[in-house]
Formats: sequence, C-alpha cells, structure tokens
Amino acid sequence: MVDIEHLQFGLETFGDIVANEDGSLQTAAASIRQIVREGKLADDLGIDVFGVGEHHRPDYSVSSPETVLAAISAVTKQVKLATAVTVLSSDDPVRVYERFATLDALSNGRAQVMLGRGSFTESFPLFGYDLTDYDDLFNEKLGLYDALRNEKAVTWSGKFRAALKNQEV
Repeated sequence: MVDIEHLQFGLETFGDIVANEDGSLQTAAASIRQIVREGKLADDLGIDVFGVGEHHRPDYSVSSPETVLAAISAVTKQVKLATAVTVLSSDDPVRVYERFATLDALSNGRAQVMLGRGSFTESFPLFGYDLTDYDDLFNEKLGLYDALRNEKAVTWSGKFRAALKNQEV
C-alpha cells in the first residue's frame, strides 16, 4: 500500500532545445531562463522536487545543473533542488562535492545530488576520458565522493585522479 503521507511529487528537465513557434530553435540562454521560471512555478504550486539534468551536446542547454539550480534557489523557498543527473564519471568528485555544498548553503539545505554514469557518452571524449573505462571511472569516482561525504579528512588514491592524503574538503 502507498504511504500517501510521505508521497512526494517532482518535475525534471534536461533543458532540451526546442523549436519556437516560427520554427527557429530556441537559444540555450532562453531555455535556461525558461527552466528558472519553471522551477519558480514548481515552488509556487507546492511541488516537492525540481530536477535539472546535465548534458554536453548542442541539443540540450544545461551543462552545469548546479548553476541553474542556484538561480532557482534565489527565487524559491521550499522546493528541493536536484540534479537529474550529475555525470560523475566525467567530472571531479571533489569539485562536485564542493559545488553541491555551495548550492546546499545557498538554498538553506534544499540541494540534492543524483550521481550517474552518463547515458549519453558525449562528455567522456570531451573531458579526455576513454569509454573503455566507463564502469571503472564511475566506481572509482563514486568511492571518492562517498569518502568526501563521510570522512572529515580523506586519504584516497585511484587510477583516474590525483591522490588525496589526509585532505579536508
């Protein structure tokens, strides 16, 4: 049976670049501004979560969801702000952790990060990664992200990133 008392509703967007009424393509800037308006509307309507996805290709406008979510945090009060997803495999876990800590501070604790491998693989060659390392990249980076969340001072080493020795973040 569904626990209605704890049921939450959310919306998400990938920031698709869509056609305008005249057939021309919407600009990335217009798409991003529309996403901020949608986030505000979600908050006004009492939606629980608003998620923004990450892509690194010309048919999507959002390559930095936490930046868009920060803009939404400035015009909202209660909606949780989530990524849908953050592509951890082609990012630095330390930087991801820091960016979301900043978003969480700006939004008074409303930030939620969803980490993923990347279903579109365009970010791998863009950031210098080999797709043959797809699984290893995610597993290693997720391990470091988990350590950053759970340890005050992190000592860690891996194959794809410089080691950390008793480092506080």
